[in-house]
Amino acid sequence: MIFIIFLVGCSAEEPTQFSKIVLKSKVYTIDNRTVSLKELLKKYRGKKVLIDVWASWCKDCVKGLPAVKNLQNSFPNVIFLFLSVDKSKNAWKNGIQRFQIKGAHYQLPKGMKSGAFVDFIGLSWIPRYLVIDELGKITLFNATSASESAVGNALK
Repeated sequence: MIFIIFLVGCSAEEPTQFSKIVLKSKVYTIDNRTVSLKELLKKYRGKKVLIDVWASWCKDCVKGLPAVKNLQNSFPNVIFLFLSVDKSKNAWKNGIQRFQIKGAHYQLPKGMKSGAFVDFIGLSWIPRYLVIDELGKITLFNATSASESAVGNALK
């Protein structure tokens, strides 16, 4: 009797750049204009950016806000870019005020079904954190807690 064992590794590489289609993805600004993800990244080029994908209805997102605020205190030169998956603009804007969230605020137009960006990051749970370096490279692709050491390390 012969036994054959196959060892298969799950070492899927995480992307370090957004795809062209993702860069074309549109988001709403707080004043109801639309901009592309490419425009946002260009606006913040030269600075580290923490992207926080969240929603006002998300208990885990709200529970994680104190850790985000701690990061803001520890890394004052980092841009904190909040991408809301709220479906309602009113809920999104009210959540920003209610939870006193400081940073750059944008809304994904169709919430968790917002197409290219959501698909690219494999969004199935929020909150979700990504870190973009000064050159626009994704240095942290998948964190689900702002208190993870990987988040702080990526912001250093």
